[in-house]
Amino acid sequence: MKLTVCGATGGTGQEIVRQALAAGHEVTAVVRDPARLPEGLTGLRVVTADVTDPKALRPAMEGRDAVVSGIGPRSRKQARAGVVAPATRAILSAMALCGVRRFVAVSAAPVGPSPEGDPFLDRRIILPLVRRSLRDVYADLGAMEQAVGGSDTEWTIVRPPRLLDRPLTGTYRRVVGANVPAGRTIARSDLAHAILTLLDDPATVRQVVGVAY
Repeated sequence: MKLTVCGATGGTGQEIVRQALAAGHEVTAVVRDPARLPEGLTGLRVVTADVTDPKALRPAMEGRDAVVSGIGPRSRKQARAGVVAPATRAILSAMALCGVRRFVAVSAAPVGPSPEGDPFLDRRIILPLVRRSLRDVYADLGAMEQAVGGSDTEWTIVRPPRLLDRPLTGTYRRVVGANVPAGRTIARSDLAHAILTLLDDPATVRQVVGVAY
């Protein structure tokens, strides 16, 4: 698959790039600063571009089969300004210009409702606290989800819980259409693995997918 990864220098983006290359995909990474990419990514094509500029993104989108966005704020200041929704709108515009249909975007579990069967502690205490403390982040992600859901792409929105920096296990839960009950964490490596498996899964097109341990 010819795959473009936006947000490729972030923790999740780097994992997506590494695993996609290892799986034999032809990968293009969209970055602001190529120096942030790890060394040793043989075969990676790098495009330096402003992710909020659809025209600047076109070289990274031409001839691609799919686009994955792992874009997220690097600081609370960025979160307050809102970076994910504007970037996603630009990505969707560039995809439309280039005729690319498949799109997978990373959101977060607190953006969605609590799933059935979630423990009382999670629903009534932990989730409200998390939402209040990171309300700027989730407002931005919510606006991103609205933009994606309103597009005519073959989209999938992935909602993980708290992310960990741990080795790949390949063992996690996945729920189409809802968050994972009592799903509190997942490693970035396993999130990346889940995203790559979603790309050619028609059951996840135009769906929200929860992933967690």
